[in-house]
Amino acid sequence: MSETTGRGPIRVMIVDDHPVVRAGLGGLLASEPDLVVVGEAGDGEEAVRLVETLRPDVVLMDLRMPRLDGADATALIVAAHPAVRVLVLTTYETDADILRAVEAGAAGYLLKDTPRAALVAGVRDVSAGQTVLAPTVAHRLVSQVRDGRQDRVTPRELEVLAAVARGLSNAAIGAELFISEATVKTHLIRIFAKLDVDDRTRAVTVALERGILPGR
Repeated sequence: MSETTGRGPIRVMIVDDHPVVRAGLGGLLASEPDLVVVGEAGDGEEAVRLVETLRPDVVLMDLRMPRLDGADATALIVAAHPAVRVLVLTTYETDADILRAVEAGAAGYLLKDTPRAALVAGVRDVSAGQTVLAPTVAHRLVSQVRDGRQDRVTPRELEVLAAVARGLSNAAIGAELFISEATVKTHLIRIFAKLDVDDRTRAVTVALERGILPGR
């Protein structure tokens, strides 16, 4: 049973430097009635150009590609087209790859061994504004933040946390701080890891308990 967005099919663009992979993904997605593949690109530079004309809802983005890699292409796409959601789909899950993609503004990070149903669900979820991370990727990202020399909340993260405490949405926080909504989400992921919490309400509660935020 297909899920619909209420605004027509989800427009997807596939970016991968292997034609066979693009063909396979295209066939997989085309079989879903609420998804439509609007274009393909073989490298990051081509992806940036095509997004300008095709305006997809979701870009499935590989990371290691010639001319312009996936993380740099993601940053350019998100900066120019904030409504376009980038879902990384790659074989690589090193800490550096994951962090670069998240910092670039990717809305999700899945691996190429992701089951078909999970991949399709991931496309739908990022189109709906959710963040999607493969379980191993989420674990590595949280571990990277916890284990690195990043245990203290930074001034920018404190600004984001204070805005959350005031009840602002991610979009409103981004507008107030002049950063993208994707960047707000990156800050929140790091805040959650540093405070050892998994939601916004708990983050504010713990920050108040520890004196990170002034009492209200």
